[in-house]
Amino acid sequence: MAEVKVRPLFDRIIVRREEPKDVVQGGIVIPDTAKEKPLEGTIVAVGQGRRSDSGEFMAPVVKEGDKILIGKYSGTEVKVNGEDLVIIREDDILAVIEN
Repeated sequence: MAEVKVRPLFDRIIVRREEPKDVVQGGIVIPDTAKEKPLEGTIVAVGQGRRSDSGEFMAPVVKEGDKILIGKYSGTEVKVNGEDLVIIREDDILAVIEN
């Protein structure tokens, strides 16, 4: 995949949603119309963080490459270099998936 040439500002994060699986355990095939938006994604780019009351930047707790869980309707969907991505705020991240 091509490297993303977009830098998010402040506490915004760019996420690539993970595609849902077509077949669940037991071999049942899920039609496209029944699929939900995936809640899992991989961080592609991270902004420099939000500003504190004193004006200093507070670094985000996540980094590029982290797998995360986000809300179903979180963020703004954008297309960059032909790839569908989501821009969210750090507050929209529900959890980091650890291996």
